Amino acid sequence: MTVRPLLSVRLETEQDIVLARQKARQVARLVGFAGQAQTSIATAVSEIARNTVTYGGGGTLAFSLDSRQQRHLLTMTFRDQGPGIGELQNILDGTYVSPTGMGVGMIGTRRLMDTFDVESAPGRGTVLTFGKYLPPGSDPLLGAGTVAAELSRAKPQALIEEVLVQNRDLLASMAELETARGELSEANSELESTNRGVVALYAELDQRAEELRRASEVKSQFLSAVSHELRTPLNSISALSRMLADQSDGPLNDEQQRQVSYIRQATDTLSRLVNDLLDLAKVEAGRIDLHASKIAIGDLLSALRGIMRPLQASDEVQLVFEDHTQGALLFTDEGKLSQILRNLISNALKYTERGEVRVSVSMLSPARVAFVVRDSGIGIPPEEHTRIFEEFVQVRNPLQTRTKGSGLGLPLSRKFAELLGGTIAIESEPGRGSTFILDIPAELPGASLEETIASEAAGKILIVDDEESTRYVLRHMLRSEGPWALIEAADGTEGLRLAQAESPDMLLLDLHLPGLSGFEVFRSLKGDPATASIPILVLTSAILGPEHLDRLKSAVGVLSKSNLSRSILSAHVTQAIRRTNEP
Repeated sequence: MTVRPLLSVRLETEQDIVLARQKARQVARLVGFAGQAQTSIATAVSEIARNTVTYGGGGTLAFSLDSRQQRHLLTMTFRDQGPGIGELQNILDGTYVSPTGMGVGMIGTRRLMDTFDVESAPGRGTVLTFGKYLPPGSDPLLGAGTVAAELSRAKPQALIEEVLVQNRDLLASMAELETARGELSEANSELESTNRGVVALYAELDQRAEELRRASEVKSQFLSAVSHELRTPLNSISALSRMLADQSDGPLNDEQQRQVSYIRQATDTLSRLVNDLLDLAKVEAGRIDLHASKIAIGDLLSALRGIMRPLQASDEVQLVFEDHTQGALLFTDEGKLSQILRNLISNALKYTERGEVRVSVSMLSPARVAFVVRDSGIGIPPEEHTRIFEEFVQVRNPLQTRTKGSGLGLPLSRKFAELLGGTIAIESEPGRGSTFILDIPAELPGASLEETIASEAAGKILIVDDEESTRYVLRHMLRSEGPWALIEAADGTEGLRLAQAESPDMLLLDLHLPGLSGFEVFRSLKGDPATASIPILVLTSAILGPEHLDRLKSAVGVLSKSNLSRSILSAHVTQAIRRTNEP
């Protein structure tokens, strides 16, 4: 495959320019180009021939057929011995403006042709080559002799004839442009119609988004409203059943212990579901609070070991904990971290019939820690790896009949992990077990690690709550944790009177009270110089919005009754009283 010369034309006069255009059209026709392509090639040759004569002082034009590539190329090469092109790069970039129009022909030719190359140097002339690939189906093997013979038989046309040919080409191009203009107009009409449809669709989407926003607000309001009515009795039932199980008021026979265990199991199941729903609603509403504290990983694993051991349904499943951190400390929200790990370990135990569930912790770097929960259970298909983190989704499996769940554990765990600045990843295949990796920073973003010194400071505590069962549970929690004197009030009016009369060192305040509400009691105490310094810890079962939290911003804390424990309550009370008694 070679480059075969077809024809050479000398360029010196205006008549040579016309001749070059005629020969270009003839050569293009002979090698197989259609009418429009012939016109493009003839126009490009005419423009560059004019530049060669006008600016280059004359030169030559050579036509050749390049068959070195898979696609055959008709090439036109112009050579002159003129002064060269001084502003070549600016011309090619389109930034050079010439009063004589120099450069316009080159730019147009480069757009019309498939290949284009130019070399020019001052005093050494210019070589410009451009080409166009032959159309499919043309005969690339046409010899130079055949082309020469055809061209020799073709008589040169007079100037007027060439003008007529150019006019016909121009009319054909105008007709094609008119056709294209009509097609463009039709396309514009279709586009306008489509745009109107898109605008209507966006309007409908905006309307649906507003409806979803209102529905979300109604859902949050509903959850907030029922939380107090639903969680308060659940908390009371749970606390009372725990006391019965502890047999603190007398021994129980075997049947009574079994009945109490059923009550506790049912209460715990319902409480977990309610807590998950409310936590999910708070996360979605951006109302979740994080409380960073110092956590020893060894202590965390020990607590998890004690909590999760009872969930082992079979001796054929071993629950193993490994700490590879050499006693590292974390500073993050212990409650959220523990809840994530409980969910992951609980799922692993549910879906592992034999083998082991291994929980290991290691430092990925001084700033990040990884908790890995690996099991030898039934595994999860790869196509379900994303779906299991969607709300209320449960993967169908043979163990589903004996394992129950709400489908909220993993979605909530992922949201909590993101709140802690981390991620949850999964590696799993059916029949080969599952591995969940929780990767979180060792220090909660935006928090700082500070040592907390506990002190057993004695003091007087006022409990204001309308639920007798709640006051009873708080009394037992406080008396088991510290030597505090306790005072109680069952409504807001009595609570305000006792606070003013007794000047307690600490006040535990419920918000939903008969008579004066908890908000009114709070405002009255903080507005009175005599009682403004009393630390107030708010205990509630409701989801509080930003406007409510803003009204309680001077409280020492706002705690959810569902997550309340002896240690949490004791830590808040001890710290608040110690600060009050500091000089």
